[in-house]
Amino acid sequence: MRKVSLAAPVGLVAILLLSSALVAHLQETSILAATPILGFTAAHAAAEHKVEAEFRAIPSPERAREWHRKFTAEPHPAASERNNQLADFVAHEWRKQGWEDVTLRKYDVLHSRPRSVSLEMTAPVHYTASLREDAYDLDPDTKNPAVSGAYFGYSASGDVTAEVVYAHSGNPEDYDLLRKRGISVRGKIVLVRYSNPYSYRGFKALTAEREAAAALLIYSDPAEDGYARGKVSPDGPWGPESHIQRGAITYDYIVPGDPTTPGWASVAGAKHIAPEEARSLPKIPALPLSWHDAKPLLENMNGAEAPKDWQGALPIKYRLTGAVTAHVKVDMDTSLQPYTVVEARVRGSELPDEWVLMGNHRDAWVFGGVDPSSGTASMMELTRALGEMKERGIRPRRTLVVCSWDGEEYALTGSTEWGEQFADDLKKKLVAYLNVDESVAGAATTAGPEGLSFSPAAVASLTPMLVEASKGVRAPSGKSLYEAWRTTSKRDDKASAPPLDSALVETRIGSGSDHTVFLNHLGRPVMNLGFSGDYGVYHSIYDDHYWMENIGDPAFEYHVALTRIWGLVALRLANADVLPYDFGFNAIALDHFLTELEIKDKVDPHKLKLKKLHERITDFEKAGDELREAVQRGLASGGSSAEKEERLNQQLLQVESNWLDPAGIPGRPWFQHLLYAARYTYAHLEFPGLTEAVEKGDWKLASEQEELIERALAKNIELLRKAKASWEKDY
Repeated sequence: MRKVSLAAPVGLVAILLLSSALVAHLQETSILAATPILGFTAAHAAAEHKVEAEFRAIPSPERAREWHRKFTAEPHPAASERNNQLADFVAHEWRKQGWEDVTLRKYDVLHSRPRSVSLEMTAPVHYTASLREDAYDLDPDTKNPAVSGAYFGYSASGDVTAEVVYAHSGNPEDYDLLRKRGISVRGKIVLVRYSNPYSYRGFKALTAEREAAAALLIYSDPAEDGYARGKVSPDGPWGPESHIQRGAITYDYIVPGDPTTPGWASVAGAKHIAPEEARSLPKIPALPLSWHDAKPLLENMNGAEAPKDWQGALPIKYRLTGAVTAHVKVDMDTSLQPYTVVEARVRGSELPDEWVLMGNHRDAWVFGGVDPSSGTASMMELTRALGEMKERGIRPRRTLVVCSWDGEEYALTGSTEWGEQFADDLKKKLVAYLNVDESVAGAATTAGPEGLSFSPAAVASLTPMLVEASKGVRAPSGKSLYEAWRTTSKRDDKASAPPLDSALVETRIGSGSDHTVFLNHLGRPVMNLGFSGDYGVYHSIYDDHYWMENIGDPAFEYHVALTRIWGLVALRLANADVLPYDFGFNAIALDHFLTELEIKDKVDPHKLKLKKLHERITDFEKAGDELREAVQRGLASGGSSAEKEERLNQQLLQVESNWLDPAGIPGRPWFQHLLYAARYTYAHLEFPGLTEAVEKGDWKLASEQEELIERALAKNIELLRKAKASWEKDY
């Protein structure tokens, strides 16, 4: 606990002038000092609380605001001069902050940017789409001439004139409905929208490609992210008439990273396959549209009326076809360009070869006010605080590593290439990867008294320690982050009571951010952190500093709260005596996943027997619980040696690695995790090989996948039992 000195002489009036906030802080600090921490002896927990108190006092909302303005001052997409300048800036700042081994890693990857794009309606009337966004006097950044128009990364080049068909969300079931109505999209231009249920734009592209469409247009309907939801920018958090959701349409759910180096790093001298051989590159030209540019196409259709649930918020009757033809021209420059990952570390004082990795991507489609620069601002405050701790002589036991990723927006590229380059080390040394993409993806001004929602996701083995850590951070509402989290979860779920602690963290993890390579390819535990709320300017010009300063997080308090929980989790993982994985809880989550699969897909027990897999999961739960209890007893006794703890930690690290199958899941060998993957929509997919086989009705393959999971469970059950026996020996 930090000492508070009062000027002498201290009289009654001076004491009464002590703020209630300071008294509350002192009481809280005193309580925390005596609170146990998972994976720590009592003595080390007390020391850890003191370290955390010092850490929490450093991050500043004003500094976060300054970082945010720096990173949002100019557009900085991947491979741009500005983004490369920011890489140098990050490296320079990290050196100033006292971080060690600051390195810029260069990867030559296939990049994609537009030479020219255009869209015009040629019948029944002529209309030329602007493919640009309107500027607002209130937000001077929207007048920046460096802002690009509409384009999709990795769109194919093409010149198409054809009939336009409206296909709702562009998911397979939408094309099924069109077929039932006698409508084919072969050789036509398909107009679809970003909508719920959400599906990644790259899945819409693949689906349109499979349907033999000639081109794809994806627009933002105000029903999803515009005026139907509330006030629009610059007066509110939602997207205005001309906002455009840029993005990539890469098929990175098949294989992420540089499309021409699938599975290996794009380092100097690496082999590159021909682009036409790349499984992740689309073969269809595509463009994103604002609803302003989509409306003329929709309102001039005169064919069959679209179903009720296909109707959007525009004041028109949505129709499937009729009368409208358009000319789409997309000319893309695809060439090898350098991407830069910035890496730094604070070397561990006792266990330098065990790593806790933190990361956020740097590249943005335009200014990136939310995505990713809110995360970058929080990260720069995190590194400043941890660097200052190191300068004060407070060094973590394990090594802290931080990375500023490049090219995430294109194909999760920088993190994938870095992960592939250092795969052997990461599989052995990486304790966890803590990812922040958007630290504040919501509007504090519309969140109400409960505030923004804390919305983390983590592998189940890390869930209990995250819940515990949230009790050590204060939310902007004044409550502990834990209490605020429970309150907003109750609100968001429209529940009568807050959820149980076990239900707070989302343990179903899809793709779409930089955690993917570490979890799905390298078998390392991951965590995603962030706050969420009303947000409708994603990947548009309006996702900028003005939006954040006036709508998203005007006080920048959520940025700092995110920095604090990020740092607290990192410090606990870095300083724990025994790594705080909970495999008993992990097993409970796995059993839920399996039960959901059985219920959702109505698995016939005569075609696929899953009883034995349930039994194996029960055995894994028992082994995990027994090890956890044994570790707690040992730590409470204070009698464990450093050698004993290190032996146990190496065994615990191996558990996560054992979920990998080197052959990968069927059809997507890069994805090697037996428990976690992503659907082509980016949505979460548990027991991926098994689930996809069941959904296809391939019972032979399903049985083979079930056996792989069973064997991995058996291996980990044996490992946990041996770890327990070894741990209990001699204490």
